[in-house]
Amino acid sequence: MTSTDIPENLSPSDPAATGGAPVMLALHQTALGGPEVLRPTELPRPTPGPGEILVAVHAAGLNPTDFKHRALSIFLPPPPLTLGWDVSGTVVGTGFGVTLFRPGDEVFGMLPYPYGVGSHAEYVTGPTRAFVAKPAGIDHVQAAALPLAALTAWQALVDTADLRAGQRVLIHAAAGGVGHLAVQIAKERGAHVTGTASAPKHDFLRELGADACIDHRYEDFTDTDERYDVVLDALGGETATRSVSVLRPGGVVVSLLPGAEDTQAAAEKAQVRAVGLLVEHDQAGMRAVAELVDRGRLRAHVSGTFPLAEGARAHALGETGRTTGKLVITMR
Repeated sequence: MTSTDIPENLSPSDPAATGGAPVMLALHQTALGGPEVLRPTELPRPTPGPGEILVAVHAAGLNPTDFKHRALSIFLPPPPLTLGWDVSGTVVGTGFGVTLFRPGDEVFGMLPYPYGVGSHAEYVTGPTRAFVAKPAGIDHVQAAALPLAALTAWQALVDTADLRAGQRVLIHAAAGGVGHLAVQIAKERGAHVTGTASAPKHDFLRELGADACIDHRYEDFTDTDERYDVVLDALGGETATRSVSVLRPGGVVVSLLPGAEDTQAAAEKAQVRAVGLLVEHDQAGMRAVAELVDRGRLRAHVSGTFPLAEGARAHALGETGRTTGKLVITMR
């Protein structure tokens, strides 16, 4: 049965629509490729296993890793697959052993990266401790934009770099999904923040708290006497190697993408660290994110929302690399 076979008065996720078999719609792909491979597809609704919750997804964020995995088999096996790691929604079922949540609770979180993928659907299951309570002061769209990007920024700046008050940090691609949240987290830590972005986005960065901005199109971030304690590199390649030269002795560059082969050698010579970070699901980190949100110290900038049926269009826009902040897919 396809979604076109379902009577108009029934939701495609209603068991009555398929004679009792619970199903859902998902943004699914059966081949690698461009955004055109993504199709709203009817799939079986998952069942929570031990230690898992079943979440009715209200909204799910898009991240660059979604675009990459749609086109290439990086960490995940080849299709068929449903992408998505960010989740905000309502608990509708629990597996054996779950004590932290019950049906009706509003939660948000990141499915275990990379193998716990599948949030771009009406329902998803995940381990209980990948989620925390959604802050009451934000809606599901705002909450869905946060988990993967905010956890990445938190794990890079706090867990890895141990960023402290008075230190100086350079954030590459500061107006992007991770970058704009990293600016806010760094300021909350009491750091002096410099961000790279195109000039039209500098006012946006200053509103977030950035102390200085560099136009990456016309300015060389290494052409300065400024020295940083921490560099957050969301670009990879030669950017990581070149970032070594602007670190103080003992500083660290945290890269979210692979750097050039000579990055480690350059770091050792300069007596600094160069590390690569792969975000992990982390309930303590999510609680820290939620606490910042509750205090009004962290907010995702959402550039656009798209219903699940227009998920391919969201991918096409996102991978232009020109959006500010985050894009979100809405289910309900």
